[in-house]
Amino acid sequence: MTPNADLVRTHGYAIVRGALSAHEVAALSSAVDRALADFAIPFGTNEFLGFRTRRVFNLLARSEAFEALPVHAALLPLAEELLGPDCLLSSLTAIEMNPGETSQPLHADDGTLPLPRPHPPYTCTAIVALTDFTAENGATHFVPGSHERDRRPRPSERAETQQALMPAGSALVYHGSLWHGGGANDSAARRLAIIVNYCAGFLRQEECQLLAVPRERVAKMAPRLQALVGYSTYKGLLGHVDQRSPAELVNPNAATDMVWHRMRG
Repeated sequence: MTPNADLVRTHGYAIVRGALSAHEVAALSSAVDRALADFAIPFGTNEFLGFRTRRVFNLLARSEAFEALPVHAALLPLAEELLGPDCLLSSLTAIEMNPGETSQPLHADDGTLPLPRPHPPYTCTAIVALTDFTAENGATHFVPGSHERDRRPRPSERAETQQALMPAGSALVYHGSLWHGGGANDSAARRLAIIVNYCAGFLRQEECQLLAVPRERVAKMAPRLQALVGYSTYKGLLGHVDQRSPAELVNPNAATDMVWHRMRG
C-alpha cells in the first residue's frame, strides 16, 4: 500500500502536492474557461450547488483537453489501489466558485449508496486545484476520520473541520464517505478546480459516461480511458455484451479476458 492510499484508508483523505505541473494547470484552466463560455454555463440554483458557483459537467464530452486528467499518473494509480484495477470514472466536473459564495453543507459523496457504514472505499474523489486553495477563498472543509462513522452528516449539521489548504496543482484525494463541503469565498478572486470522481467497477457511475460521451469520441481515446468510461467489464463479466467486452465496440483489437474463457467444465 502506498503512503497516500494508507492515509485515505486511515484518515479519509490525502493531499497530493505537485500532482500537476504549472503547464498542466494553465492548460486545464484555459479549457475550463472555454467550456464556461462556449456552453454558457449558469450559476447554481440552490445552496448546495452554490448561487455564485458554476459547474461544467461531462467534461470528457466538452473537450479533448480533459482526457489526460482521469488517467493522470498522480491520480489513477491511487484510485486503482483504493478501488481495484477495474474501477470506473464516475464523473468529471469543473467547479468555479466565485467571490461571495457561501459555504456548502457537509455531505458524503457516496451518500446514495444503500450500504451499512462504515465500509471500505467504493468511491474516491480527487479535487484538483487549478488555483490556490486558501482559507479566504473557501478551500474545501472536511472532517478527518468521518469516513469511519456509522452515518452520513445530517442536513445542516455542523462539525469541527479542517481545510485543504494547498497550492494550485495539488489534489485532495478522499474516501467517498468523508464528510466535506466547499467553504465560503470571502476573497476577491475565484477558486477553480476539477473534480475527478472514481467508483468501483461494480457500481453504477454518477454520470452515465456511456451515454454522455459520443462513441466516436471514445474510439479515439487511449484504451485505459476507454475502460474508465465504461467500455470494459468488471472481472470479465459485469457489463458484457453478448459475452463480449464492450471494449471491442470502440477498439476491435482490444485485449479482453472474459470469464467464460477461464471456465472449465
